[in-house]
Amino acid sequence: MPSTVKGPASYFPAIEAKYGHPIAHWQHLLREHRAQHPGTRHMQLVAWLGDEHGMGHGHANALVAATPATPATPAVSPNTPSAPA
Repeated sequence: MPSTVKGPASYFPAIEAKYGHPIAHWQHLLREHRAQHPGTRHMQLVAWLGDEHGMGHGHANALVAATPATPATPAVSPNTPSAPA
């Protein structure tokens, strides 16, 4: 039985289809906005997405909920060669 996506990520296909940008685009905008406006609360971000980008409340809420303030640092494998100095 295939697993069903639950939670905020279940909105992602509809968000991409409706607004024409990948989720990574919206997450980047959210992180930039947070960096420029430290202390911005969840519902303020939801309102900002609606006001500035015309996003509906449910879609905006799902994006904000699924977007951490800072991106996860990619894990570096011990087998990954380091860049030349």
